[in-house]
Amino acid sequence: MYIVAIGWAYVILMMAITASSIGKALAILVFLGVLPLALFVYAFDRPGRRRRSVAVADEVADQGDAADSQSDQR
Repeated sequence: MYIVAIGWAYVILMMAITASSIGKALAILVFLGVLPLALFVYAFDRPGRRRRSVAVADEVADQGDAADSQSDQR
């Protein structure tokens, strides 16, 4: 996934470098580079975010179980 994003960023950077003015270069970078890349990474990293959220929820649940077992022993 990241190789596609890196390739896209390279192409857009080359397009911005060859633009005829600074304004056009900035518009190319923002509208063809930053915004689509942010959307792409957000959309295609969804399984990773889900795995991380499940891992955090499991960790919180494990901490809660440990606290319950300590209070039972007292």
